[in-house]
Amino acid sequence: MEPIVEEILQLVKKKMQEQGGFDRDAYKQMVEETISYFQEKGKLTDDDNLEFIEDRLMDVWEDVQDEFARKKY
Repeated sequence: MEPIVEEILQLVKKKMQEQGGFDRDAYKQMVEETISYFQEKGKLTDDDNLEFIEDRLMDVWEDVQDEFARKKY
């Protein structure tokens, strides 16, 4: 996985734990918020393929869901 995508993913997972949102809709919202945050901080620009980054993060949703399911037990 690309380093910036991995960095966003780690922050999204941290937000999910803090806010208690563990469904796909919450994940998608946190992905969008985190991408916006990275844009505000200058880590991402309009030149970056933001749609690809979001799609890549949504592609790993099942892995994230499995990870949180394992942590519950």
